[in-house]
Amino acid sequence: MSRIYVGPTTLYALGQVGELDLLESFDGRLVVPEVVKEQVTTEPARSAVEAFADDAGVSTAVPDAAHERATEVVGIEDGTHEAAMLAGVIAHADPDDRHAVAVVSEDRRVRRIAEGLGGAVTSSFGVVARAATEDKYLSRSQARRIIRRIDANGIQLTGEMRSQAVGAVGE
Repeated sequence: MSRIYVGPTTLYALGQVGELDLLESFDGRLVVPEVVKEQVTTEPARSAVEAFADDAGVSTAVPDAAHERATEVVGIEDGTHEAAMLAGVIAHADPDDRHAVAVVSEDRRVRRIAEGLGGAVTSSFGVVARAATEDKYLSRSQARRIIRRIDANGIQLTGEMRSQAVGAVGE
């Protein structure tokens, strides 16, 4: 079973617009380490994350040995959300299965390191695009509206990035 480590930027983006349930479109175990949840302090995202974590049965576990490796080998500061997420990649990466572990984050540094460690990466916009293709109840026009709401409520996109995100959902 694959594990999907969700970062605070994605939790904030989807939580601000009430769309955290789109994370359930992934096949695998959602993991939101406690240190990640603690980074989401703005309402309504904070309350939405707490409720989602309880309702969806989201895991918070971070393998200790991998956490040590993330801080020592990768050089990530201990006790940070980056260390927790990358520890998950280190613990569950499989060279024969690129999708054994994934990171969902807008943080470019975390995404690049996760890719280098063998994990798949996506963003909140990738979550919306995936949900639109996987969920027969979420139309492409609804997905485009969600992307626009995310853009308007915090994660500011350049015109080009917004076009790419909307384009990924399809016409």
